Amino acid sequence: MKTDKESFVMVIPPPNVTGSLHLGHALMATIEDAITRYWRMKGKNTLWLPGTDHAGIATQAVVERRLQREGISKHVIGREKFLEEVWKWKKDYGGKICEQLRRMGCSVDWSREVFTMDDKLSRAVTEAFVRMYEKGLIYRANRLCHWSCQLQSAISNAEVEVVQLTEPTEMNIPGYAKPIEFGVLHRFKYPLADPVNNSSSSSLQYIEVATTRIETMLGDTAVAVHPNDTRYSQVHGRFVLHPFLKRKLPIVCDSFVDPQFGSGAVKITPAHDENDFECGRRHNLDFINILTEDGRINANGGDLFAGMPRYEARAAIIAELTKLGLFVGRQDNPMGLQICSRSKDVIEPYLKPQWYVNCTDMAKKALDAVFVTKELKITPTVEGERLWQYFLGNIRPWCISRQLWWGHRIPAWQVHLEKTTAKGGRHSDSNTNNALSAKLSETDMSHWIIARTEAEALEKACEKFGKQKHEITLVQDPDVLDTWFSSGLFPFSTMGWPDEASADLKKFFRARCWKRARISYSFGWHAW
Repeated sequence: MKTDKESFVMVIPPPNVTGSLHLGHALMATIEDAITRYWRMKGKNTLWLPGTDHAGIATQAVVERRLQREGISKHVIGREKFLEEVWKWKKDYGGKICEQLRRMGCSVDWSREVFTMDDKLSRAVTEAFVRMYEKGLIYRANRLCHWSCQLQSAISNAEVEVVQLTEPTEMNIPGYAKPIEFGVLHRFKYPLADPVNNSSSSSLQYIEVATTRIETMLGDTAVAVHPNDTRYSQVHGRFVLHPFLKRKLPIVCDSFVDPQFGSGAVKITPAHDENDFECGRRHNLDFINILTEDGRINANGGDLFAGMPRYEARAAIIAELTKLGLFVGRQDNPMGLQICSRSKDVIEPYLKPQWYVNCTDMAKKALDAVFVTKELKITPTVEGERLWQYFLGNIRPWCISRQLWWGHRIPAWQVHLEKTTAKGGRHSDSNTNNALSAKLSETDMSHWIIARTEAEALEKACEKFGKQKHEITLVQDPDVLDTWFSSGLFPFSTMGWPDEASADLKKFFRARCWKRARISYSFGWHAW
């Protein structure tokens, strides 16, 4: 620390505490050790900083499976007891990982060993969330996310695998005793609410649609046709009837429809498909979620199917449509099937309020640093810059909330106000605790407080609503942050940030070299 030598700093991409190191880790550690020793022998003041990552969704899944083998459910033992079990796992495997690195002879500075959920790093995570929210970079929105029904959580794009199917294929899906068939397009028809009576237009007594996920028809709120498709010009603005839910679905005109595909008409399920979500916004359609978080049909799907697992409902819907004479048939359909890499469940586009980061400005700054100002150099140049442009040039809002127990709890509280009655007593502005909990799903930020601690949140709430402390109840969001939120802070949270006076932060940040052992870490570290 006291030397005036030029510093060379490298932060180890922290291994996940999900198990033991593998050969990939050994290769990474060997390369980084060689680089560190080289610069140390060249006379630089070197720091190779070690650490481990809590790996929220991966570690929780591993511990859940271990408990299930012992006949224990996390929902039975509760959040606190479950977290105790995860900390036990971390102690065993986090220690084993560091012991493996020691046995390899890695020349890291073990006096600086860190874990992403250490108090110092957790403080940095909370501070980053609060500052980014105050700058308008973090917001809450009700939009589609990648959902694993098995994990009952949103997952990141990086945790989605696409399986290409060239023909109808049966696959084993968690929670189902028999394999489920995919790669099939099911065709059915909706009856027009006011049929066209012209004899030449008899085919328009119904509108045929096709889908690979026929169970989502329970959430259909429209049928779309291309505005220039003359086959449907007589039904613009009319309605079709839903055969099970007795609601009218408007026929809307939208240029995103391909008139050459199938019948040229498309069922619109805004709450369960990304294209339909955007179509629903353009036409102000209803967004009806028909799934529970564990993948069963909810009450919105109607009494006939409510409670069924989604793929059992698929078969039941086909059977009922057949009885009504509305099922047309099936055909092979090559497709890409999105699978959760953690649970091996099929991903569901799921409408649920989540916390997001607006990455647009950060991505532009990161791109400019490489291609405009040239202050950041990536090697190898051609491949590195190509990937940089690919990921950051196609940036989307980042969903940072996860419906897990293991991880950094989101520092957001919803305010519950008590009102004074005419007799001087107090009552809640919600009828029950369940109603209060339900408010956590709202995206209206007027009753949300973002703060570093619950005490700070209470002070902010009192000031905002003009109430005394005893008139306010705070409920913290039960969700945790995506693991990559804390991992992205790792290069400077380990150096003492947000303490700007930290000696380590002044001397060692920024690091002179990043070894791109994990592309996800690399982009987060440089883009910050």
